[in-house]
Amino acid sequence: MSSRARALAVCTALVLALLVTAALAPLPYSVAYPGMTANVLGDDKGKPVITISGAGTRKTSGQLRMTSIVATGPEASVHLADILKGWFRTDEAVMPREAVYPVGNNTEEIAEHNARQMKESQDSATEAALGQLGKSPKDIKVKLSLADVGGPSAGLMFALGIVDKLAGDGAGHDLTGGRTIAGTGTITADGEVGAVGGVALKTQAAGRDGATVFLVPRKECTDARAELPRGMRLVSVTTLDSAVKALKALRNGGRVPSC
Repeated sequence: MSSRARALAVCTALVLALLVTAALAPLPYSVAYPGMTANVLGDDKGKPVITISGAGTRKTSGQLRMTSIVATGPEASVHLADILKGWFRTDEAVMPREAVYPVGNNTEEIAEHNARQMKESQDSATEAALGQLGKSPKDIKVKLSLADVGGPSAGLMFALGIVDKLAGDGAGHDLTGGRTIAGTGTITADGEVGAVGGVALKTQAAGRDGATVFLVPRKECTDARAELPRGMRLVSVTTLDSAVKALKALRNGGRVPSC
């Protein structure tokens, strides 16, 4: 074998070794999928998601479904093959691990962080909803219960659920208009709706569970359109007030802000 041939063989072997190493080495990514959805106007594991005391509540129809994603855990090994598969599938998303798990290095720490965020989100949703209706939290108490879900992204749907149970559209009708409506978005105590992650996966989860309308933070309209299920209508929102008005308009056949 000539020296040139030997050199080529060595280089080829090195390249193959690097490719094998890259294929087998764990990489700092997570793979996400459409997660569960839950009707905040209904029950979860036998308990009402929203319980209100200190004020009368309405019997509601239709559904307001919060949405979620699930992802490989922080300690899971994700390899090149997983990433390549995720890039070519519409029901998976490859995301930097720090984007999915910005706090904590193990499952326990992340669960604690997500639980804190969920509690803060529920408190903000309650304050925003009561503020929207001009009611005082001193007189009305709201308990929110949703098992196995963490993070702040259900805030908007919690707030809408509270508004629907207490007042509906203000004219004796449900905010849902009898539809199954899903959505996502964080919320502040003064009703500002914020962006979340994994919107394209959440629309798929919503479509799977029967939703025909999806409320999305305006800044994430482009992401929401990426893998939108056929027949699903996107409604763009920026605040709790804009979401309430959009649902009223949807019910009455009025103009609805779209993406």
